[in-house]
Amino acid sequence: MVSLARLSPRTEHRILKTACGLGPRARRRIFGAPPRLDGQVLAGDAHALIGLARIAGDTTLVAGMTVEEARKATRRRAAAAAARPPIQMARVERIEVPGAASPLPARYYTPAGLGGEAPLLVFLHGGGWVVGNLDTHDGVCRLLAAAGGVAVLSVAYRRAPEHPFPAAVEDAFAAYRWTAANAATLGADPVRIAIGGDSAGGNLAAAVSILARDAGGARPAMQLLLYPATDAVGGQRSRDLFADGFLLTRADLDACEGHYLPPGTDRADPRVSILRAPDLRGLPPTYVATAGFDPLRDEGEAYALRMREAGVPVVLRRQESLIHAFANQTAVSAGAAAAMIEAAQALRGGLEQP
Repeated sequence: MVSLARLSPRTEHRILKTACGLGPRARRRIFGAPPRLDGQVLAGDAHALIGLARIAGDTTLVAGMTVEEARKATRRRAAAAAARPPIQMARVERIEVPGAASPLPARYYTPAGLGGEAPLLVFLHGGGWVVGNLDTHDGVCRLLAAAGGVAVLSVAYRRAPEHPFPAAVEDAFAAYRWTAANAATLGADPVRIAIGGDSAGGNLAAAVSILARDAGGARPAMQLLLYPATDAVGGQRSRDLFADGFLLTRADLDACEGHYLPPGTDRADPRVSILRAPDLRGLPPTYVATAGFDPLRDEGEAYALRMREAGVPVVLRRQESLIHAFANQTAVSAGAAAAMIEAAQALRGGLEQP
């Protein structure tokens, strides 16, 4: 068994990119035929990523590790999958924004050619509320900024288990409200501020939209939700159907929720189980992307449909051949790159007009 931790990120990146770039016949000889499940066929490059992880014994994201081990592994995977060289920006600035309890590190991305009073995306990283950070999602933010034609403010909220629920959602809401109030200082258009994120970050972004609506102040102009977690109560079929073998496992979900939600937490609280919020009317236009082979697939789609039933304009896009975390796989997977370009174009269109 090969330990990927012993390889440099550059070497691991070359291995990932080579395996994903093989022709279908070569990939089948090495990794076997991509699985068919629930009327879907796994993409060949996603199957190669899973095959390499299986060879390396690197098939879970959090389960079976200490928090620090999981964070270190997440940083390693992100560095290995990152684009080389990174997508160039006109400017990347490290700043601090107010959180609910203390200042939060943040990163402001300005793509080339962006004029004054630009549209802005407040981005909340994924990682199960536990393992992600600004660096693990640097490539994601660069792609969204460049392909979406928007500035991106990536915010590092407090993570569990050191800061369990509701710390992350309170930080996310505080950061959004500060951004809306200080848009002019940032060079952004105050009526074209979107909120978005992936996985746990998508959960936080959706919670912020509900909180902003209920607070009666500035509301996001758009939501960009990438395979969001929406229901900690559970019961969705996809959590069982894709419980193992697709990198994000049911054990990972249980571990992350266990870190984030301390004993006694009401798992139906709409600040975490946004699918169970009693009223979704008045939320901003939304783009929701799910992955076909993702345990979170069904709850993300159920949330999109509930919003649509409440009169919210929603575009729901299932990337049926992909796996969870495809936003972090764009430099090695053509299918992931296409999916994220589509999401970025949706962001561009949604923020084109005030």
